[in-house]
Amino acid sequence: MKKNFYLKCLLTILIVFACITDSSAQQKREFRGAWIQCVNGQFQGMGTAKMKQTLTYQLDELQKDGVNAIIFQVRPECDALYESSLEPWSRFLTGVQGQAPEPYWDPLQWMIDACHKRGMELHTWINPYRAKTKVTNALASNHVAIKHPERVFMYDGLFILNPGQPENRKYICQVVDDIVSRYDIDGLHIDDYFYPYPAAGQKIEDAKEFSMYNNGYKDINDWRRDNVNVFIKELGETIHERKPWVKFGVSPFGIYRNKKSDPLNGSETNGLQNYDDLYADVLMWVNNGWIDYCVPQIYWEIGNKAADYKTLITWWNRYASKRPLYIGEDVERTVKHADPDNSDKNQMDAKYKLHEQMKNVGGTILWYAKAVVDNTGNYGTQLRNKYWKYPALQPRMPFIDNKAPKSPKAVKPVWTSDGYILFWNAPAAKKWDDEVQRFVVYCFAKGEKVNLEDASKIVAITDKPYFQLPYEDGRQSFTYVVTSLDKMSNESKGAKKKVKL
Repeated sequence: MKKNFYLKCLLTILIVFACITDSSAQQKREFRGAWIQCVNGQFQGMGTAKMKQTLTYQLDELQKDGVNAIIFQVRPECDALYESSLEPWSRFLTGVQGQAPEPYWDPLQWMIDACHKRGMELHTWINPYRAKTKVTNALASNHVAIKHPERVFMYDGLFILNPGQPENRKYICQVVDDIVSRYDIDGLHIDDYFYPYPAAGQKIEDAKEFSMYNNGYKDINDWRRDNVNVFIKELGETIHERKPWVKFGVSPFGIYRNKKSDPLNGSETNGLQNYDDLYADVLMWVNNGWIDYCVPQIYWEIGNKAADYKTLITWWNRYASKRPLYIGEDVERTVKHADPDNSDKNQMDAKYKLHEQMKNVGGTILWYAKAVVDNTGNYGTQLRNKYWKYPALQPRMPFIDNKAPKSPKAVKPVWTSDGYILFWNAPAAKKWDDEVQRFVVYCFAKGEKVNLEDASKIVAITDKPYFQLPYEDGRQSFTYVVTSLDKMSNESKGAKKKVKL
């Protein structure tokens, strides 16, 4: 009898410990993004109704998986998946560059509304310099490469807006300012395409610009890096002068420099380098505060001989901590490779364990959204049942705004024709940094301590001032707490309301 008693006690302790571990292991604040790209042709010629249907399904599944931010590609080659007077409609939308969608719609505006309705952020993703991909054969008459052929150079089948020409920097900033001013986006995102990726037998044709605009640089490589540095600084200033709360994020290639190139700051890797090959001095942007978040694309597997994942996440955690750091994850490659310590498992668990060990890593962006939606290698199931089981708020950015908004007012449950609804009012705001963007709803059972740091108690993150209560028979007592989130995800104190459901 005693043996059974002790076993029951031990089992109870283990269950309680497991419950505590499950709810406390997950961070309440974490960037959980997914890239939705168009350049792979997944939407090309699909048509308005079908594309809306496809995106709706993807967003619904990603929401179930715990994703709280979408990085949506809207400008792959100086074109637009949104209404623009500056650049032509993208062929990756309609099949023909310059041709408007029929029936007419604005994919970017639709995605903003769809994401905000689901409590997600929407970050607009542009490719700044690329003017034509290899597979594009015809450009519209109002395309910048047609109107100003002298401002692009050809490279390995691509057209590239020449970074050495100041007017190109101004042009890209004009395009971005147009987007930021007209759309209620949460972020502006660029990826790893600066100067083109090196290709055998190809030469960057910018000797003329170097002679004209060298600014005293003797080495053309240093000059090219400076061109990109100046652009990044100007782009960030353009965004924040228009809307200070729009986050500027960059997703660079996963290797900054190899140790053989930079014994002091390089990583123990042997691959293409941001600094030397793409002329992208990412650490300068991070350390000078020119960008708001950094997402290195660490797409390799643990154990890769040239670019080991563990080596690289450790390197970025150490060297890029002066701005929020999120990791770009390749879903397909993660599930393709076996865990180094267990050949029966893929590398997802091992990689997320490394995330937990890195104190400066504040989130993940998944490449790519469709692979998650398709549940490749059970990745989506693992997210929704384990890693991203509970909702998460966005990481703070106190360097933009660190003041919490006021709490919601007049929290009250009301019976309506649609059921039992918890209503509240948003607090008044005088300035942009006081404005409430979303609300967080927590639920605590009778006797539970109200702990707003417990992510498992979040039942909704919503832009609506109400929540549908799960009424049953009115016999169970609960405490609901509603907080306000401002544009930078600063959270107010909670407004409590006891209800019987």
